[in-house]
Amino acid sequence: MHRRSLLAATSGAVLAANTRARATESVDVALVLAVDVSRSIDEDEAKLQREGYRDAVTDPAVLAAIRGGMVGAIGIVYVEWAGIEYQRTVIPWTRIATEADARHWAETLARAPRASLSWTSISGAIIHSRRELAACPYEATRRVIDVSGDGQNNSGPPIDVIRDETVAEGIVINALPIVNDRPTFGRPPPPNLDLYFRDHVIGGPGAFYIVAEDFNSFGQAVRRKLIREIA
Repeated sequence: MHRRSLLAATSGAVLAANTRARATESVDVALVLAVDVSRSIDEDEAKLQREGYRDAVTDPAVLAAIRGGMVGAIGIVYVEWAGIEYQRTVIPWTRIATEADARHWAETLARAPRASLSWTSISGAIIHSRRELAACPYEATRRVIDVSGDGQNNSGPPIDVIRDETVAEGIVINALPIVNDRPTFGRPPPPNLDLYFRDHVIGGPGAFYIVAEDFNSFGQAVRRKLIREIA
């Protein structure tokens, strides 16, 4: 065989082997972090939101929960969403098993650019999250979508329909409603947002929600939520 052809064939075989090896890596949970970036969230709030996820993923208690799993690793994909026309995967699937993994992930999120668009499509966020779970490169014991946001679904398909379809696929949807008392565009925040997420967003065996009382308490709420989801 020609040397160049041999090298190409060898490289192809190595790439295929690496892909197969990655696809057979196991995690305790495949977790989609679906984060609201609609215009009801201003720049300061968006910063607090991202810092909350960065701090939570690197928190010693969260890392202990990861290590305490049967596999000792989780898979995370970080998604930002707004109206039905906008869902973006900011950080693709990442396997986190060590403190170094977690810190690298947090540094990647700190560097990622951020966009903000109008409307709030929780249903669109869940549809995109389902696609990510279908493409997950890891073998997961559980599949979970973790939706955080400060508003009700006002764009895209009905949220109840999408939730029910997702749960029927064996996916659990948990939620982190942000009860924000700051008006947006002169409008007050929606009342009883926690009850809305309870009744229309979460679903599946063991599904739950944890309320963030405001953006300043968001990080603590994320930490509690991750520990519960991982454990």
